[in-house]
Amino acid sequence: MARWWVYGVLSLVAVTAAAAAAEGNAEPLIRLPTQKAQDAAAAPAPAAAEEEEGVTRWAVLVAGSNGYENYRHQADVCHAYQILKKGGVKEENIVVFMYDDIAHDSQNPRRGVIINHPKGKDVYAGVPKDYTGDQVTTENFFAVLMGNKTAVTGGSMPNLPYLYADDFIKVLKEKHASKSYSKMVIYVEACESGSMFEGIMPQDLNIYVTTAANAVESSYPAYCPGMKPPPPHEFLTCLGDVYSVSWMEDSQTHNLKKETIKDQYDVVKRRTSNSDKVNMGSHVMEYGDKTFKDEKLFLYQGFDPANANKTNKLLLPSLEGAVNQRDADILFMWKRYEQLNEGSEEKLRVLREIQKTVVHRKHLDSSIDFIGKVLFGFENGPSMLEAPRRSGQPLVDDWDCLKRMVRVFESHCGSLTQYGMKHMRAFANICNKGVSEAEMKEASVSACGGYNLPKWSPLALGYSA
Repeated sequence: MARWWVYGVLSLVAVTAAAAAAEGNAEPLIRLPTQKAQDAAAAPAPAAAEEEEGVTRWAVLVAGSNGYENYRHQADVCHAYQILKKGGVKEENIVVFMYDDIAHDSQNPRRGVIINHPKGKDVYAGVPKDYTGDQVTTENFFAVLMGNKTAVTGGSMPNLPYLYADDFIKVLKEKHASKSYSKMVIYVEACESGSMFEGIMPQDLNIYVTTAANAVESSYPAYCPGMKPPPPHEFLTCLGDVYSVSWMEDSQTHNLKKETIKDQYDVVKRRTSNSDKVNMGSHVMEYGDKTFKDEKLFLYQGFDPANANKTNKLLLPSLEGAVNQRDADILFMWKRYEQLNEGSEEKLRVLREIQKTVVHRKHLDSSIDFIGKVLFGFENGPSMLEAPRRSGQPLVDDWDCLKRMVRVFESHCGSLTQYGMKHMRAFANICNKGVSEAEMKEASVSACGGYNLPKWSPLALGYSA
């Protein structure tokens, strides 16, 4: 009997669907970080419905951020869990990574509840606490994918160090070599998410990947204040992400025994691009093995009997007024500032936080620009840093160089933060042009020698690489 997996990575990390082959030697996945070695046993017997279909489904769902301003990422993961559970995927076969700090946050107007749609029900109830807090790390994510119990540890904040494409692809190759799955589908919600797979994702791993954006653009949050439709009036933050809610709302309103992977990709691509209004949407991409796109989605996500009579002709509403993913935290802070009492200490504190955040963002942008001019000349610098590579080429030729350049920059200029990740192409191009680590250090010192680091120091926040 083949075993099918469903994985997920959201901003970052993501949502994935996969199928695991029974003949492999590696464990299909790990459920709990606290499991003792003697508890390691064979995968649980498949449910009756799975036996009839001849498959066993597995799922890993990962939200790679924390903080109430990033509400949407954990909401997406919780929603994905509910869809898979309703589809009959066994609870013990779904592993969830999320920091778990928003449901009971003091700023949550519905304490203990998470919603992913303006009129949606609670998606938090029943979600397992597999990996939370400092257990949400890249290392633990990889360990779960490989079924490596000895590698599971505590760690840093959920998104530091960041997950890098070369490391992820290496793990996928190792997973394929272990023969522990049959087929896999991966959903990735992140800005420039296409850069994780462009030019480096093999086509012979039996893995199909779809991403929220191409290699050079931002993805977009959904159901934010000011959007149509907006969140309930008491919510000051975005409830979801356009790409993620698009595929999930499609799944929960269609008969997945009739809808194919390709069908859903086409629907999500149209909705996420917002009718090709490039200033309001992103371009959904696909990578890897595209030979099984005609397979039905129920093989990966399960089947909800309540959708048996759906005609697959339902139209999803558009998402108007989307904001850039990297502006969602600023939007949240501004909405909070507007609602606080005039003259209150809390209102002044939030304003100072906005000012500090904006100042650091401007510092990151100007520092990268200055470094480009130092390395490549005043006129050519900016264009050299921003230049995309030809289609089919990876973001960078030397991924270790990319990580070194990021650490050099952060040591002298402060943490990139989620916002600064938009400059990853600049660091990649610096490597692609053969700039040495010494030259990068000299340029970074020139750009940031007088910058006051304390709040943004990588020693306090952690390095991105």
